Amino acid sequence: MTYLMESDEEVRRLRAQASANSYADRLRLTGLGPGQVALDAGCGPGIITAEMLDVVGPRGRVVAVEPIAEHLAAARALLADRPNVELLQAALPTLPLQADTFDYVWCQYVFEYLGEPQSALEELVRVARPGGRVVVADIDGVGLWNWPFPEDLQQESQKLLQALREARFDVHAGRKMFHLFRRVGLADVRVHVSPFYVAAGAVDSRLHEDWVIRFRTLRPLAERAFGGVAPYDAFCQRFLALLDDPDTLKYAIVLTTEGVKH
Repeated sequence: MTYLMESDEEVRRLRAQASANSYADRLRLTGLGPGQVALDAGCGPGIITAEMLDVVGPRGRVVAVEPIAEHLAAARALLADRPNVELLQAALPTLPLQADTFDYVWCQYVFEYLGEPQSALEELVRVARPGGRVVVADIDGVGLWNWPFPEDLQQESQKLLQALREARFDVHAGRKMFHLFRRVGLADVRVHVSPFYVAAGAVDSRLHEDWVIRFRTLRPLAERAFGGVAPYDAFCQRFLALLDDPDTLKYAIVLTTEGVKH
């Protein structure tokens, strides 16, 4: 797995992104409950892991795995006073965990980076117990759904999307999960649609800064697609101005797919 967004600012961006939403309702909706043993596969700085601990309660337990050392260190610091959590440095598609272990397996914003998603999903299924739930949440699009959206800016946006595709980042990972869940034999497969963000008018300062960091981090990749520094900078400035436009709708969605292991 190649994590395209890695930078000195990434832990801060992920922490702010996750803290902007509560995940408890979605976790409960997809089967997480008190007393369960749960896995957070790709926990980042641990924000959602903390919410999982709140849901499972003192009789439950959460194992969180994360491949990037800096993100794992942030999770350890956040969860230092939580006794029923274990944190491991590991990455899909190979986890150092026993088969048939977890009542509930959660994985968010990981499959978009995976070149071989089926083997990763099969690993999540392996570690779930029979009757346990596997849940994958991922994007469908990368926040380029805006209106009004000038046609020339839409065309420029395609250059960024092409650069991401060439780097094997799947901007439509979320919509592909239903078929993949069926292919690996999961039962009772359901899909839930929720907003990644919705801004009717100007975005807030957190979301504006999130896009600034994205553009800055993707610069080495994107400048080649745009043909140089100046064209890419011009695109970024126009897109940020669109985000700040009080007369424009901006939104992005997340698809959360759940299934039950036989």
